[in-house]
Amino acid sequence: MEKLKLGIPKGSLQDATIELFKRSGWKININSRSYFPEINDKSIECVICRAQEMSRYVENNTLDAGLTGKDWIYENNSNVHVVCDLIYSKVSARSAKWVLAVAYDSPINKLEDLKGKKIATELVGFTKRYFEGLGIDVLIEYSWGATEAKVVTGLADAIVEVTETGSTIKAHGLRIIHELMQTNTQLIANHESWKVSHKKKKIEQIALLLNGALLGEKMVGIKMNVSDSHLSKIVSILPSLKAPTVASLYQSNWFSVETIVNSEIVRDLIPELLANGAEGIIEYPLNKVV
Repeated sequence: MEKLKLGIPKGSLQDATIELFKRSGWKININSRSYFPEINDKSIECVICRAQEMSRYVENNTLDAGLTGKDWIYENNSNVHVVCDLIYSKVSARSAKWVLAVAYDSPINKLEDLKGKKIATELVGFTKRYFEGLGIDVLIEYSWGATEAKVVTGLADAIVEVTETGSTIKAHGLRIIHELMQTNTQLIANHESWKVSHKKKKIEQIALLLNGALLGEKMVGIKMNVSDSHLSKIVSILPSLKAPTVASLYQSNWFSVETIVNSEIVRDLIPELLANGAEGIIEYPLNKVV
């Protein structure tokens, strides 16, 4: 049976992708001298590929599937099957956004003010189509790096750059005037591979477990002991996916209560549980939630 050729993004997403696959059950070993990482799944063949090029190789059937940003799919104008969104990065689970920024003291305040102006960006194709769709004539130049500095040094009137919080752009003395697109990582497949049953099944398995690992990263398990006199109150304040698990302790009027909650609420939840009679509270991490 033909293996699934899976593209692993090289660059800023590489380490986060390998870690996500590890939590999903796949161990990927990358040798710096090889473009073909080892993976502990005989039905998958991995290929290292830059995220900027991934959708092109998936579209032309060189790869069956791969992980890349939605922005690069749009940049390449690729016709691929989007299997699922995978929102992750090295530091957060937020989506990023491509924004248009100008110098803080620039007279440019809206897109129409950019007519006849020069914009520097790595996202050339998408930006050209974006302004063409608005009927605004601008000059788009490719930026090989240090894009924020292009405005400061007078090499461009504006930039289109990716950001999560906008803090780096502001730190360079720039001002955001427009958001062009929100982007996140996506698992994509080429349409022909999606029609092959064993490949589709494998891609769906990857999507299921990657998303399970992402959800598991955001959730934690909470377990505690509760007396029968406090049980109703504790259950009423416990969030859960469906309902908490309650089991009676041996020859006792006490119960073991267990549930899964969002990790962000734990710091407020634990004191509330203690105040309402819970004892012996244990918090534990989750590898996957499916």
